[in-house]
Amino acid sequence: MEKISIVIISFNEEKNIGRCIQSVKEIADEIIILDSYSSDKTLSIAEQHGAVVVQETFKGYIQQKNRAIELATHNYILSLDADEALDPVLIDSISKVKLKFTSPAYRMNRYSNYCGKFIRHGSWYPDAKIRLFDRRLARWGGTNPHDKIVLTGDAKVSHLKGNILHYSYSTISEHVNQNNKFSTLAAESLFANGKRTNLFKVFIHPLWAFFQCFLIRAGFLDGLYGLVIAIMISNLTFLKHLKLFLLQQSAK
Repeated sequence: MEKISIVIISFNEEKNIGRCIQSVKEIADEIIILDSYSSDKTLSIAEQHGAVVVQETFKGYIQQKNRAIELATHNYILSLDADEALDPVLIDSISKVKLKFTSPAYRMNRYSNYCGKFIRHGSWYPDAKIRLFDRRLARWGGTNPHDKIVLTGDAKVSHLKGNILHYSYSTISEHVNQNNKFSTLAAESLFANGKRTNLFKVFIHPLWAFFQCFLIRAGFLDGLYGLVIAIMISNLTFLKHLKLFLLQQSAK
């Protein structure tokens, strides 16, 4: 049987970290929290639940998650965010593959809770993510803040039944603030990597984002919050392209 290291990055997650750690205890051989100097009770709660806590300055989502992998003792890693937890079906799936891993990476669906309601449609579900992997063949990549696992060569990816439960936003105000933060990070990362936009994209990409989320992927079936999420995804897309465009203008 292979051992699994659970790695979690955190910053001021006192309302989430206990739930996250408790959900993985059945399958965890160690739990490591890489914290960015939280000022709330995150550390004490994590330690009370038996996690090993390491503190380092935040250098970016991708950098932080790769650093967390390096802190692990075991090669198979389950990487989670502090506002996530595993449902019983996913715990059972991981318990079974842990007996004998047949793939270097495993994908699982993420099921998001928005303002107290789980969202079943639109761009937020199934939202499949690779989160269980052999660190010898995988690293975090992508563009901050939108990180993703990048595998070496033609590494096989298997899908596990069950869901990561993602407790996203408690209020719409939280979502608005996060959109502003994430759009700035995304625009700066894109600009630094040589990506460019134009006024056509500033207006068309948000419209397409809304159309895809609300109509093509049936976000309307989630009612009012399905509409709100589609609008917020469109808003994030608009802000990202607008801020990138303004960075381009400033550079000139």
